[in-house]
Amino acid sequence: MLTGLLGNISLLSYFIKKRETEAVVVQMLGVISMYAVILQLVIADAMPLPHFIVTSIVIASGLVLNFMRYFQLLDGEIWHFWEEFITIGGLSALPQVMWSTFVPYIPHTVLPGFIAFSTAVVAVFLARMGKLSEKGIGILGFVSGWTATLLFMWMPVSQMWTNILNPENVKGLSAVSMLLAMIGNGLLIPRALFIRDLMWFTGSTWSCVFYGWGNLICLYCFNNISKEFFLASSFGFLAWIGITVWRDAKVHGYNSPFSSLKEMIFGH
Repeated sequence: MLTGLLGNISLLSYFIKKRETEAVVVQMLGVISMYAVILQLVIADAMPLPHFIVTSIVIASGLVLNFMRYFQLLDGEIWHFWEEFITIGGLSALPQVMWSTFVPYIPHTVLPGFIAFSTAVVAVFLARMGKLSEKGIGILGFVSGWTATLLFMWMPVSQMWTNILNPENVKGLSAVSMLLAMIGNGLLIPRALFIRDLMWFTGSTWSCVFYGWGNLICLYCFNNISKEFFLASSFGFLAWIGITVWRDAKVHGYNSPFSSLKEMIFGH
């Protein structure tokens, strides 16, 4: 849950910079909804109060800073510090979360997170000191953006791994929630493709396939949804992807629908 929250707040900052209002609203709603779930965990004594307080401070600060940035009320240096903070946080969390997903099949350790944290701190410090080249600074920013996307993308992987290990957990999934997740991310795909944002397109498509459709497959395989519901959802999703690629190619004057994907991936 905290991983998804960090991913949402990081992507919120990414879309704030790009001035993508619709995506900003989506990520903000994601932050608020996940925070509401965390609040429920605290009320149920399932989360330590100190952890909740720290999380609340970070989320509140992030929302305020992003709000001020969107309306151009924030000093550039403060925003730069916030970007460094989420870069370090994201780079530290991603390998640790990936590693922890497969415990106890692999040894429990915080080493991946520690190594990533140390690397991120050194990279940010070197950038601050002007020791990184322009290319290095660009790579750092590139990695930061993709880290946020990968954090968001890892959520369905973790969920599906849990489904495989504990099939009984599938009964706790809501088919309607999975369908809404697939629809919500699917609605963002056309815009991501149109502006040739590979990171946004990858994250939205991945969430559709693995978080939405993937969990619907799990629900269907364990007989928790009807065949008609699954087939209708699958057909609708595949049709939407096909229409999106086809219409984008038409708008840009391409004969092949794959030309749009090629241009987005390879830049030409």
